[in-house]
Amino acid sequence: MSESKQVLATSLKRGSSVIIDGVACTVKNIQISKTGKHGHAKCRIEAVGMIDENKKIIVVPGHEKMESPIIEKRSAQILSIHENIANVMDIEGYETFDLEIPDELKERAAEGKRVMYWIIIGVKVMKDIIG
Repeated sequence: MSESKQVLATSLKRGSSVIIDGVACTVKNIQISKTGKHGHAKCRIEAVGMIDENKKIIVVPGHEKMESPIIEKRSAQILSIHENIANVMDIEGYETFDLEIPDELKERAAEGKRVMYWIIIGVKVMKDIIG
């Protein structure tokens, strides 16, 4: 299965996902300039990394094809917690692996609880605690 798809820079909107410098990002702002005398619009894209939350700003031609990550959303159950790492088991495939617990979820994380995690370009990231 492919981890990304191609999209035109001008088709991106606020909240869209895009890969910039190999990092999956969420578009926070996009400005599209009018076509100039040489015929191409320019897109100024401001985005924030989905995993590291670093800000990225790029300018590309409007006809440029960009990669958009395909995000797989799955759920798992917490088996054990050691410091800021949770050992979890996928609900569907019964695969066990470790996930880092984000700061905003540390207080709610507990053994036996279910979590929502995303697979973004092959990286597993905990996003929410369900139950």
